Amino acid sequence: MAKPGYGKRSAPGQLARARDDFALLPTRERYFAGFVDHLPDGASMSVKQLAKQLPLYGQQAISTALKALSVAGHLRRVRCPVGAGDETRWVFRTFWSRTTRDNEWWNTYLATETASQTAAPAPDTVPPPPWVPAEEPPPAGPESPAVTEQALGPAPVPPQRTPPQAPGAEPTQPTTPSPAYLALARLGRDDHRLGLSADDCTTLEPLAAQWLDRGVTTDYLTSALTAGLPAEVDSPVGLLRRRLIDKLPPLLPATPSTPADTPAPARRLLVECTDCGRPGQPEALPDGLCRPCHTTHSASGQPSPDPTQIAAVKAHMANLRDLLKPV
Repeated sequence: MAKPGYGKRSAPGQLARARDDFALLPTRERYFAGFVDHLPDGASMSVKQLAKQLPLYGQQAISTALKALSVAGHLRRVRCPVGAGDETRWVFRTFWSRTTRDNEWWNTYLATETASQTAAPAPDTVPPPPWVPAEEPPPAGPESPAVTEQALGPAPVPPQRTPPQAPGAEPTQPTTPSPAYLALARLGRDDHRLGLSADDCTTLEPLAAQWLDRGVTTDYLTSALTAGLPAEVDSPVGLLRRRLIDKLPPLLPATPSTPADTPAPARRLLVECTDCGRPGQPEALPDGLCRPCHTTHSASGQPSPDPTQIAAVKAHMANLRDLLKPV
């Protein structure tokens, strides 16, 4: 029951378990509510997964029972967006309450930030690396020389000697080319007419760095320098110097950054219709059902037929079967 799919979330303020918690429900719904009430938080509550755990009923019966429990005020199905930007995705949860709640209580609770935080998935906890001991090992007792030598392992290799440097010489460190230098160096590989030497790239590097300082990307810089080239370029460095100066993009004002302590806007939960899955605001789905499903559920609550009528129909059908039997 740990597979994802409408993972169970317990609503706050529930009464303690008692024998008559679901005494007012029909037999099937009472059996199903008792099973769901004992599921741990995070357990899957999709119809398919519940049907695997309840062999007495199929998916259609479980879907009907879920709808009845939603109308009775025991559960609500919601969806919540998590992530930011292009990484946003929807997670689906089922809030369960052993104590029956009315629509006003559910609407108020699902609009709170506590419900949004409860519905959001918990962050993954990274276990400590296996090479870090939890506690220091106890000191080893005296052992035999053979065991001690085997535990210590081979002796470490001494470091190699490095030749001494001159007193006034500074250690040389390789410098990494800047993005502007690399963008200029790649021009000759993309188009042979713009082949530059190392000295040319060093000369034009400050001009190209001004472009990158104004927020443009290296791809934009390359496109601006290679667009509309003549058939023959006599002096690539002169052409690129002129384009870097004449086509310098404007300096845009910096956008005000959001303070780090500014709280992120709370994302309100969307309630799903327990029957058809249509999302909506909590107040738009009374009893956890959309308007068409709520109308269908209200219309289907007709009184059961008289037992004498049922017996008369059964007798009539048995008489018809007898008449169809061959003589």
